[in-house]
Amino acid sequence: MGGLETKAIIEINQAANQFQSSIVIQVGMRFIDVKSILGLSVTLFNNQTYKLDIQGPDEEEAIEVLKGIFDKHGLKITLK
Repeated sequence: MGGLETKAIIEINQAANQFQSSIVIQVGMRFIDVKSILGLSVTLFNNQTYKLDIQGPDEEEAIEVLKGIFDKHGLKITLK
């Protein structure tokens, strides 16, 4: 089970923090705030699929940006 590179985690976290919207990923029964770098660093692995839930005033833009970053790093996501 290989963890993600630090660079990927930082890129996801920095992108999420640009938005006002709430951005949460679900992994199994756990919900992680994508704006928490610590939460991301112990959660993201290449071999999982994540449910991405984005809600707020700039959610459409946040979805576009984060989908692109997750794809760039080979992470599978579904949108809630």
